[in-house]
Amino acid sequence: MWDALFIDPAMLATMPQECGGPAMIVDLAAMPDDAAISRLPTCPVIGVGDPVHRLARQMDVVVERPVTLDSLMHSIAANPVAAAVAVHLLRTIEGRPIEAALIQESLAYAVLQGGAEHMVWLEARSSGDTAQPGEVRLTREGDGLAILLDRPNARNAVDRPMRDALHEAFMLATLDPDIQRVTLRGAGRAFCVGADLGEFGTTRDPAAAHMIRMQTLPAWAIIGCRDRLSVHVQGACVGAGLEMAAFAARVTAGADAWFQLPELAMGLLPGAGGCVSVSRRIGRQRAALMILSGRRISAATALSWGLIDAIVDEAPGDQGGPNIPG
Repeated sequence: MWDALFIDPAMLATMPQECGGPAMIVDLAAMPDDAAISRLPTCPVIGVGDPVHRLARQMDVVVERPVTLDSLMHSIAANPVAAAVAVHLLRTIEGRPIEAALIQESLAYAVLQGGAEHMVWLEARSSGDTAQPGEVRLTREGDGLAILLDRPNARNAVDRPMRDALHEAFMLATLDPDIQRVTLRGAGRAFCVGADLGEFGTTRDPAAAHMIRMQTLPAWAIIGCRDRLSVHVQGACVGAGLEMAAFAARVTAGADAWFQLPELAMGLLPGAGGCVSVSRRIGRQRAALMILSGRRISAATALSWGLIDAIVDEAPGDQGGPNIPG
């Protein structure tokens, strides 16, 4: 189905900047050992086949299980502009300081907030029932601060009050020198299913939304205490929940946990810091694989990729030294 998007080896040296489709596909097994791409085009470049080929390092994504080329391409084709902006961002922020990368992520997110693909999703979205506002509960014990997402009936979907409370909680942890250990947990059967979808579209001005993120996004406060932060995940860890968790020095998960970045289907990219945090944990290409496919991954896959540090049955105590993501 996607045969027309495969790149002829002879075209690599003169690969056009523009794309004739939603992506370009490179069969790595068919490429010469000395093959190189002079510049990446504006669309995602998808590698299939030999993952150790020297050219694989230049790909935006190298397809691997549980994602298939067909499912990946269907997802990209449904929202090609968001897919392109996502890989542009990941290419740009690789190796950049966290603060600069967060600003770039927010600006890219703002661009997509005003785009046609997101507007289509907003218009098709059902309003659904409005759940009770969420809470964030804090417990201080000695030199430890425990932060609990407490909205179990909504699977801990983060609404505006929770977002603001999380920012305040992590700022407290950052500014109080007596807090040496910070934990983040979720009440109920799910850790967090991401941002409350009912609040999407409430701020239609992309520039204003960017400025709000600069002031209230929990990620800005998390990065100040991430070397003391441990997170335990049970059940669903989706969207903003995963984006926050991935900043932590140590992340553990139950065997039932699963992880997903579904924003591309909304015409967006992860905008709660996840393009930064997830790519620093598992690398640019696997972060792109999660973002572009929207596919769930299991706790076992998350462990093998380095998205989590251990699978445990219960939330562990805070022991041992930090394992700070690069």
